[in-house]
Amino acid sequence: MIVGMDPRRIIGSRRARVIAVVVVVLIVLSPTVWAHATAHGRITGVAGAPKAEVALVLGAGLTPAGTPTPFLARRLDRAIELVESGKARVLLLSGDNGQTTYDEPTAMRDYLVAHGVSARVIVLDHAGFDTWDSCVRARRIFGVTRALVVSQYFHLTRAVALCRRAGVDAHGVGDSPPYRMPNLYGYVREVPATLKAMGDVILRRDPRFLGPREDGVDRALQE
Repeated sequence: MIVGMDPRRIIGSRRARVIAVVVVVLIVLSPTVWAHATAHGRITGVAGAPKAEVALVLGAGLTPAGTPTPFLARRLDRAIELVESGKARVLLLSGDNGQTTYDEPTAMRDYLVAHGVSARVIVLDHAGFDTWDSCVRARRIFGVTRALVVSQYFHLTRAVALCRRAGVDAHGVGDSPPYRMPNLYGYVREVPATLKAMGDVILRRDPRFLGPREDGVDRALQE
């Protein structure tokens, strides 16, 4: 004890620090709790997925050669399985095309077509700059009200929660068993990402780019 220091002031100071830490932890983790509650019971593999007209496949980056990264390729492989199993009829590919030299949706389409998927059931969203943008645009630009969202398991809780808040009745389809060790970074990264997602929901942020209503999904469903 510091000589002359009132023990009650020391205890009070420690209590204040503990309370401050608890408050910070609650602020950081509450969006994660919200996302898990919103997506509860809605995440599965291909075999357990319900049928839906549309599968929303979220971008996950390109290699320097302009081809899908391994993460993105696995998402596209699950999308192929959804079409082949009759779980989805149309694939809405949402990714980043913010630069002429970087075109995620087109690379995703090329991968799918090379693996036997008909281009007639593929629709491209070139302005899916993040998960919230992809979900909002699926609803407001492409008119999607129900969809299977395809991503890695560590990302699906946030993706399903955001799509549901954007007005899409969403179920998530994962690409690999949950909690596999190589995906540990992904799960850790979701904590700050979900905090940002909560901000998007609260502020009802508009996507970076909206534009006019597009009928690509409607036309593909008529094929």
